[in-house]
Amino acid sequence: MFDDTTQTNQAQNDAQTDDQAVSQLIGIGVNPSSTGAAPTTDTTTPVADDKPAETEAPKAEEPELVTPEPAAPAAPATVPSNLDDIKIQALQELSPLVDKLDQTPEEKYKTLMMMIQASDNQDLIPSAYTAAHGISDEKLKAEALLNIVNEINYFSQKSQSN
Repeated sequence: MFDDTTQTNQAQNDAQTDDQAVSQLIGIGVNPSSTGAAPTTDTTTPVADDKPAETEAPKAEEPELVTPEPAAPAAPATVPSNLDDIKIQALQELSPLVDKLDQTPEEKYKTLMMMIQASDNQDLIPSAYTAAHGISDEKLKAEALLNIVNEINYFSQKSQSN
């Protein structure tokens, strides 16, 4: 009975050793503890496999969804170097955009008056006059109309002196 058990154990050890040798030849490792064999120290270099490594089939690339960024405002072709030139250019660019501002009639009137005074642009007076008529507070409307008259007087005197 002892001989049968010894022979069985020897056969199992031989089979495990053969499995480890084959595994090393084909480049895969076998964990000796999973086979029940005692770990061994192997100083041999694994033999390279002659067949090329299997590669996965290339995956079809999914189209990347790109959300377009809102267009950034275009910078002027040339930026003036001094403040007065920047102010003049900014006022010229603002003039056609003033109607796009979300402002009350009083705010629009003040914006237009600032533009008139900053640029000496009398062409904006009709727009300021229209905005002044939209002001509901009678006192503020009267002040706005008076300021418009003063601006017209300024432009009239300026043209007479030239």
